[in-house]
Amino acid sequence: MGEHNDKPCSDPDALRHFMKCLLTDLRALEQLIADGALETGVRRIGAEQEVVLIDHALRPAPINLEVLDRLNDPQCTTELGRFNLEFNLDPQLFAGDCLSRLERTIDDKLAGLRKVLAEFKAHVLLTGCLPTLRKSDMELGNMTPLPRYYALNEALMRLRGGEFELRFIGTDELILKHDSVMLESCNTSCQFHFQVGPEEFAKLYNIAQLVTAPVLAVAVNSPLLFGQRLWKETRIALFQQAIDTRSTGRIMQERTARVSFGNSWVKDSVLEVFREDIARFRVVMAMDIDEDPYEALAAGRAPKLQALNLHNSTVYRWNRPCYGVLNGKPNLRIENRVLSAGPTPVDEVANAAFWFGLMSAIVEQHGDVTGLMDFDVAKTNFLTAARLGMSAQFTWLDGKRHLAQDLIREELVPLARVGLKASGILQADIDRYLDVIEARSTSGVTGARWLLDSLAGMKEQGTKSERLSALTAAMLARQTEGKPVHTWAPARLEEAGGWKKNYLRVEQYMSCDLFTVHPDEVIDLVASLMDWRNIRHVPVEDENHRLVGLVSYRSLVRVLARDIPHDKDHPLAVEAIMLKDPITVTPETSTIDAIALMRREKVACLPVVKDDRLVGIITERDYVHIAGQLLEDQLREASD
Repeated sequence: MGEHNDKPCSDPDALRHFMKCLLTDLRALEQLIADGALETGVRRIGAEQEVVLIDHALRPAPINLEVLDRLNDPQCTTELGRFNLEFNLDPQLFAGDCLSRLERTIDDKLAGLRKVLAEFKAHVLLTGCLPTLRKSDMELGNMTPLPRYYALNEALMRLRGGEFELRFIGTDELILKHDSVMLESCNTSCQFHFQVGPEEFAKLYNIAQLVTAPVLAVAVNSPLLFGQRLWKETRIALFQQAIDTRSTGRIMQERTARVSFGNSWVKDSVLEVFREDIARFRVVMAMDIDEDPYEALAAGRAPKLQALNLHNSTVYRWNRPCYGVLNGKPNLRIENRVLSAGPTPVDEVANAAFWFGLMSAIVEQHGDVTGLMDFDVAKTNFLTAARLGMSAQFTWLDGKRHLAQDLIREELVPLARVGLKASGILQADIDRYLDVIEARSTSGVTGARWLLDSLAGMKEQGTKSERLSALTAAMLARQTEGKPVHTWAPARLEEAGGWKKNYLRVEQYMSCDLFTVHPDEVIDLVASLMDWRNIRHVPVEDENHRLVGLVSYRSLVRVLARDIPHDKDHPLAVEAIMLKDPITVTPETSTIDAIALMRREKVACLPVVKDDRLVGIITERDYVHIAGQLLEDQLREASD
C-alpha cells in the first residue's frame, strides 16, 4: 500500500495540491485511453501473496522487519501488522502452464521464507484470519513502524472521529471497539490480477463482479475471529468495518464504505470507477509527486500516475481497477481482493483458475451481462456467499435460485474448463486446479468447513485456547504436506502442543463466559448463581461494565454465619458484602506472575481487566487443570 513517503493529508494546502495532482492524473488517463496508448490484446495474470508469521507457540510473531532484512527479496514487502508479509509476484502471460508456474513460484517463495524463519524459530502460515489472534495483538506496538502505516492510521482515525467498531453475528456474536486501524491486520489474502484492454474493461469488470459470489463461496477460509464463529468468510465484513470512516453522526454524508462491492454496473470505461471514487471518498494520504504526467506523455514515456494510484490504494473495492506500467507500456488490470490466503498454494491457484476461467468463458458466452442480472442481485449473491459459503443460494443468469454448491459443480466448473481451454491453458493445469474446485463442491469441504468441523470435533476437549492452537498447528502441518484442503484429516487436540504453548499468559485460559451482578442486586442472586453454575466467585460490575467488586463463596458463608445482619424483610445488597477494588490482572499477564500474585495476596481468584472493563476471570481451578496436564506430560515423558 503506497510508498515510503506517504503522509496524512491534513494540511489544507497539501490537500489542495494533491487533489490537483489527482485530477491531473485522471485527465492524463483519459487522454491515454482516447489516444489508444494503453496496452490491448494481451492477457496477463499476477498475484499478491500475504502470509502470517507465527512463533513456536503458534502465536503471531511480530518480526517482519527483521525477517525482511534477512530475506533480502525485492518482491517481499511489509504489511500493516508486524506479523504479516506480502510477496508481489511477477506478471506472466495467461497461457500454457502459467497456472502451475504460479503455484511453483508461491511454493518457492514460501520455501525461502521458511529457511529464514527457522533462524527465528518461527513459521509461515497461509490463513484468512489466524485462529490464535487475540485482541491484545492489535495494539499499536504491533503496527509495522513505517511512516505510511502511521499516516494511514492517523488519517482514518481523523475521518472516523472515534474508535472503530466491529459487530458480527454468526453462530457466535462479536461486538468490540478498537482505537486504531490495526484490526485490518487480522486479514490475510491472496489477490489475483487479470490484465484487460481499455475497450473491454467494462464488460470484464462487470463479469468479475458477477462471478465473485460463486468463486468466493467455494473458497471461503476465514470463519473464526478472536475465537468466535462468525461468517464463512469473516474477512469480508471485518475489512469493511475495520477501516470504516463512517460514524453514526455522519453516516448520511458518506453512504458508501471505503471497502465495498460498488453500487452499480460499469457502463463504458474504467474512468467511471475512478471518478466515482474521487467523488465519494476524501483524500486520506498524500505523497511528494515527482512527475507531471503530461510532460511524460510529451517525452514519449508512460506516466506513473502516482496520485491516482495512491488514492486508489485507499479505496478498497473487492474488485479493484488498477493502472500500471510494464516494460514501458501502460495497462489496466482487475484485482480480485475477495480471496483468503490458503489453505495451500494449490488451493489458492485453484481459486484463481476458477476465476480466470469463468471470466474468459462468460465474456465469450454472454459479453455484456448487465442486461441479464440486476446489479443488486449480484451484490446480494456476494454478501450471501461471504456469510454462508457453499450453503448460500444464488439468483443466477437464468433468473432461478440455485444452491451454490450445485451451481458450482454442475454448471460453473464445466464453464470454467471451457474458458481456460479457449485461453490456451495447458490441459494438465486445467485438470489439476479445476479438479480441486470440483472436489470441494462435491464434498462441501472448504477451508472454512474444515476449520469449523475440526473445532466441533474437539468440543468439550481442553480450553478454547488449546482448540484454537490445535487448529493452527494442524493447518501448519497440512500446508507443509501441500495437499488440498478437501483431503485434510480433522485437527486433533493433541496437535495443540500441550501446556507449554497454551498456558503462558492469562488470556490463553481465562474464562470469558462470565456471570456478573450489579452492586444493587440482592445477595440471594449471587448464591443462586454459585449454585447453578458451580462457581465460587462472582464479579460485580456497574452500569458501564466496569469492575467494582467481587463476591466470594467465603463472603456468603459469613452472611449465613450471621457475621453480617441479614433477614428476609431487609435483604442485603451485593454491595454490602462484596470485596471492593479486588486485585486484578490484564490479559497479557504471564501465568508465572499471576501465580505469584495469588500466592502473595492469598487470593483464590483474579478478575482480568482491560481498559477498566472486565474481560475474564482465572481461579485456582484453572491451575489445577494446568498442573494435571503438566503431571500427565511429565509421566508420559518418564515412561518413554
